[in-house]
Amino acid sequence: MAVQAPKPTARRNLGGSLARLGGYGLLLLGGLATVAPFYFMFVFATHERSEIFGSPPPLWFGGDLGTNYQILLQKIPFWRAYWNNVYLALVVTLCNLFFCSLAGYAFAMYEFRWRNQLFALVQATLLIPAILNLIPFYLVMTQLDRAMDPLANAFAGTFLGRLHLFDWIDTPKALWLPGMAGAIGIFMMRQYIASAIPRDLVDAARIDGCSEFGIYWRIVLPLVRPVLGTLGLITFIGSWNRFADVAVIMRSQETQTLPVVLRTLQGATDVEWGAIMAGTALLVAPLLLLFVFAARQLMEGLTSGALKS
Repeated sequence: MAVQAPKPTARRNLGGSLARLGGYGLLLLGGLATVAPFYFMFVFATHERSEIFGSPPPLWFGGDLGTNYQILLQKIPFWRAYWNNVYLALVVTLCNLFFCSLAGYAFAMYEFRWRNQLFALVQATLLIPAILNLIPFYLVMTQLDRAMDPLANAFAGTFLGRLHLFDWIDTPKALWLPGMAGAIGIFMMRQYIASAIPRDLVDAARIDGCSEFGIYWRIVLPLVRPVLGTLGLITFIGSWNRFADVAVIMRSQETQTLPVVLRTLQGATDVEWGAIMAGTALLVAPLLLLFVFAARQLMEGLTSGALKS
């Protein structure tokens, strides 16, 4: 006759319930601490400067959003800077998706000399803080711009000259061209392809006469869509928020992105904090919407391929 295990006592049930309530309380506090800065940013965007620094500060939305928006339009080229944000983020994201997936496919499926050493070298670049690259990046772009001066002068006034193909300082390509493939993207793509795509599938496509690029385009890309979506989100958000390198390379407000242009509103005196909050809210809103609708895709892409079956 089987002996039944003793039922949990009421004290144990009470202790488990209190532990769960405590855990839920900590999660709630953490969630409020995360959401609070965004909430107050949107609230302050609807108030004028004097109300923001009032005592107590406003806790609910006001009626000065239109006024703050008009100040933005008067003091900075707001929508031009917004378009620069969109352009830079889209170009960098598309380039990263293409070149990182190509590199990841090569590292995962091809056997060539020094493959592991080269992959380790690529990943070693992640150990270097991005801020340390700022001065070398500026020096390279400055020297490249000077080296192209003869060509820029030769084609001045022509169609190629108007496209600024030979200029680097104060041009968008100085920002997206060096960032066409990131080490983190190559790592993600290589790990996912190596774990999710069998080599037999690639070999079968070769036997059927498919070209190497055709295998990548027709077979590999459709199978790596989860990690492509995750990499696209990470890259887009990172490019959308770029500040330091944009401030160094882009010298005119017409070519700067919105985070840098908004910073110009913070002078020593007479800072329109309501307008700055309104511009920041409009800058952050697309990222919040993107995260809300793509959070599941982001989590699935980060965890898929982590374990090999």
